Amino acid sequence: MEKILVIDDEKPTLSMFRLFLDAYGYRVYTAENGADGLDIFRKEKPAIVLTDIKMPGIDGLAVLPQIKKIAPRTAVIVITGHGDTDLAEQAVELHAVDFINKPIKKEALDAALEKARQELAAKGRNGDS
Repeated sequence: MEKILVIDDEKPTLSMFRLFLDAYGYRVYTAENGADGLDIFRKEKPAIVLTDIKMPGIDGLAVLPQIKKIAPRTAVIVITGHGDTDLAEQAVELHAVDFINKPIKKEALDAALEKARQELAAKGRNGDS
């Protein structure tokens, strides 16, 4: 079962992601802040990480390069609020595979997950490592 980590400071958003991703067959880990997310990442080494950009403490733009430093092949998808296009572009420059806007739409999540799976396949990383 492929591991996936979702980092977001909004509990309803985490619950929604857990619902979708459980249904898709992922082993889902969640964190309410960047520091906890990095701790879980180091322990579980998920192949895919979704992280909100704007969070108190360590935000998504700080989490992303740390994840890439630990495991460069990890596919990171950033979650943005409306009007955060500049931040999303910065995240892509930091090697995020894609970004999705809040409120999350199933179609956007599906497309981002497919892009992440394609990137992982191209890099030779499966979800079990």
